[in-house]
Amino acid sequence: MACSLLPVPDISRPLVLKKLSSSPKLWTLLGLRCPCHFKTKPSLSLTKAVYTQNFSLPLSRDKMEPDQDPISLLNERIRRDYNRRDASRTVMDSKEAEKYIQLVKEQQQRGLQKLKGDRQPKKNGGFSYKVDPYSLRSGDYVVHKKVGVGRFVGIKFDVPKDSPNPVEYVFIEYADGMAKLPLTQASRLLYRYNLPNETKRPRTLSKLNDTTVWERRKTKGKVAIQKMVVDLMELYLHRLKQRRPAYPKSPFMAEFEAQFPYEPTPDQKQAFIDVGKDLTERETPMDRLICGDVGFGKTEVALRAIFCVVSAGKQAMVLAPTIVLAKQHFEVISERFSMYPETKVGLMSRFQTKAEKEEHLHMIKNGQLDIIVGTHSLLGNRVVYNNLGLLVVDEEQRFGVKQKEKIASFKTSVDVLTLSATPIPRTLYLALTGFRDASLISTPPPERVPIKTHLSAYSKENVISAIKYELDRGGQVFYVLPRIKGLEEVMEFLEQSFPTVEIAIAHGKQYSKQLEETMEKFAQGEIKILICTNIVESGLDIQNANTIIVQEVQQFGLAQLYQLRGRVGRADKEAHAHLFYPDKSLLTDQALERLAALEECRELGQGFQLAERDMGIRGFGTIFGEQQTGDVGNVGIDLFFEMLFESLSKVEEHCVISVPYQSVRVDININPHLPSEYINYLENPMEIINEAEKAAEKEIWSLMQFTENLRRQYGKEPYSMELLLKKLYVRRMAADLGIKRIYASGKMVGMKTNMTKLVFKLITESMVSDVHRNSLVLEDDLIKISHN
Repeated sequence: MACSLLPVPDISRPLVLKKLSSSPKLWTLLGLRCPCHFKTKPSLSLTKAVYTQNFSLPLSRDKMEPDQDPISLLNERIRRDYNRRDASRTVMDSKEAEKYIQLVKEQQQRGLQKLKGDRQPKKNGGFSYKVDPYSLRSGDYVVHKKVGVGRFVGIKFDVPKDSPNPVEYVFIEYADGMAKLPLTQASRLLYRYNLPNETKRPRTLSKLNDTTVWERRKTKGKVAIQKMVVDLMELYLHRLKQRRPAYPKSPFMAEFEAQFPYEPTPDQKQAFIDVGKDLTERETPMDRLICGDVGFGKTEVALRAIFCVVSAGKQAMVLAPTIVLAKQHFEVISERFSMYPETKVGLMSRFQTKAEKEEHLHMIKNGQLDIIVGTHSLLGNRVVYNNLGLLVVDEEQRFGVKQKEKIASFKTSVDVLTLSATPIPRTLYLALTGFRDASLISTPPPERVPIKTHLSAYSKENVISAIKYELDRGGQVFYVLPRIKGLEEVMEFLEQSFPTVEIAIAHGKQYSKQLEETMEKFAQGEIKILICTNIVESGLDIQNANTIIVQEVQQFGLAQLYQLRGRVGRADKEAHAHLFYPDKSLLTDQALERLAALEECRELGQGFQLAERDMGIRGFGTIFGEQQTGDVGNVGIDLFFEMLFESLSKVEEHCVISVPYQSVRVDININPHLPSEYINYLENPMEIINEAEKAAEKEIWSLMQFTENLRRQYGKEPYSMELLLKKLYVRRMAADLGIKRIYASGKMVGMKTNMTKLVFKLITESMVSDVHRNSLVLEDDLIKISHN
């Protein structure tokens, strides 16, 4: 018996089977998406086992174009879906299936517990995304689970009719009136409404007296979640399928760890343990996110992982988004591995000469470089690794789409460690759902103090005052602009204001020597004010630079601003971040929201929370290539996540239990007789029909290939042969869905099935046509379809 996780199909037209021409009766069986890889032996196929999207066996052959016959249409959809997925499907028996589903559930809970620790635990051990009404502000949009989207007005005391004591009520405005909910009830049913698009406003408010529109929106969200559950399960099982030997524990690791000059924080210690277990105790490649603020010790976690992999004779690649950060990593790694002269470290960047690049490429290919540090040039086709074991990606959000795709391609074969203060929505999403391992470092080092953030309209007086304050206490200043144009103008203004102070410019288009010298002088304290672009966003660790000025703050993303702010406050001195905007009236709603979020996240270690806010502001984007933000927008992010976690925790309830093909009976009066001309034309008609039966018994993909080969060899089959093939398709599909018998009785078609009510409900809810949805009824183990 096989088990397949049910992705909710998108059904708009039914599969229609035509009886013999003597009978005009038509009846609908089922319109389910076609599975690409089912086995008749015990298996768990977590592919998009999809019974075909929108195909229809036609009612009239005469009106059909030659290349648009029903079997061709069906085969085309099977192929299209099959090619979208990895051909090497994950297949396991039912006992393994139970084991892996349990693993997924545990993984999801771990991910949720670590990353959503600030949420209130529920009595059943899960976590809730429900909003505390006291945290809402007047005008905030909220979602009531049963009524829909409304606007929060406020909380007031009122005396209920049945009690003399005043009770707190939550007032919510809807399209057709005001709702008054007791506070206790509101706490159980309200969610904050975050819509992942730029407007941040729902299209309309829901109606109190008519919840049908809201129910439809909720159903759309539920359908999207079921598809997403399949994607996530498939992703997780694909990871589990990959294999590599566990790394040996190096006897020199303790000696390497002892070089770390600081006392690790509790979160850091846990991250060391997590990564160590991933590498030395697991046989599946690591894909872990280390999420922590700048200066919280993420690099040390990466260094220990690199040491473990290099000690086993494999290569490690460290990928950074900028040359400044790459150079810093190179220097830190070179210094840390200086005790191990046999370990060779190399840096690759656009600043190297052609000869230097060629030499490095040769050394990488021949295994002469153990640790390779660089920017996106390391992802080029000319870089061939000898024995790559580990990829460390710093600040993944700074890379382009193509580079991210290339990074993703490494994950099937090597261990991947991603470091980020503010992970991109997709990375955060996978971590939140537990389908990507994550370690959160939220405890600041003991000497760190929060950075004071000042948000105000730009004025030269405010700029001079901020710089003067820092220079007077012997510090240095970063002055950041969004683009190269304008740097010279600021330089001129500052030279007039501070004529005795050393000032310099830095940006990515400078010559390598010039940029290197400027950075070096700033690091040594010779340059007091560095005017630059966001090239300094990642990597620069200047203990004495404790004031940063960001001009035209609205031009930066939320994650960028958080990173830039993290350039200061690396020592025990109180740091200041001055964020200047030109004129608030010129800012978009999205820009204003970003700035408000940044102001709220003033404490240390809030990069993760900020990334969540960023996900709400920017949206999820295309997470899996198909899933669009509209699905989330139907119900809002918080309710969407809660529904997703509920689905994941009950994943076994969404399984379709298939039955052996031979046990399926199709009791329908369809026994077509092949024309004598066609029988004579076939070389061995009985053998061909037996082959068709064997193909159907194997899987739907085999049946599809059989029909196409038959047509290539003998041309388009006559109608009677088409009916015979249709019957095989129906029987194969019935087996995969757990339907044991199909029979006709008058105007009613019956199907004996092992399908659960939940699975049946998911299938019918996803049907576009009300007629088809309403004609299906499940009573005990019988699906009935009636047509008048």
